[in-house]
Amino acid sequence: MSFEANYEYRTGIGTDIHRLVPNRQLVLGGVEIAYPLGLLAHSDGDVVLHAVIDAIMGAMAMGDIGTLFPDSDPQWKDADSSDLLFVVSRHAADRQWEIVNLDVIVHAEEPRLQPHKQQMKRTIASVLGMDFNSVNVKAKTSEGLGDIGAGQAISATVITLLRRRLKRTL
Repeated sequence: MSFEANYEYRTGIGTDIHRLVPNRQLVLGGVEIAYPLGLLAHSDGDVVLHAVIDAIMGAMAMGDIGTLFPDSDPQWKDADSSDLLFVVSRHAADRQWEIVNLDVIVHAEEPRLQPHKQQMKRTIASVLGMDFNSVNVKAKTSEGLGDIGAGQAISATVITLLRRRLKRTL
């Protein structure tokens, strides 16, 4: 991809981590995954979509997920993170930002995510209205180290590139 002078480009990085607990549905990248534990959070706990939101908001210099969706606000209790991501995509569109690509890393010891990565890509691309091939999802273990390696938490890290056409002045 060439960088054209008539565009402004920005990158953003997002990260999130939540503890695994019983009696919660596990949702990652907008995909429900059969697993005996889920992520503890005010919303559905989808660390993947939360990190995507933070990356996009960071690139737009709009703060983080808590800026728009504070966990102190009861309206976001058990919220579907796909809905939150859609709201953020509308903020980007309203500011003329196009999401060029997303690169996602999910850090989890279990469950194995290989069977779910393509569906996560499809879901993220669909919510954001972008090309499936512009979203990448990788899964990494922590080799038994730390809270993630002990199977006590799952985290995600995301980087994104945004661009918008510069306004022409005469």
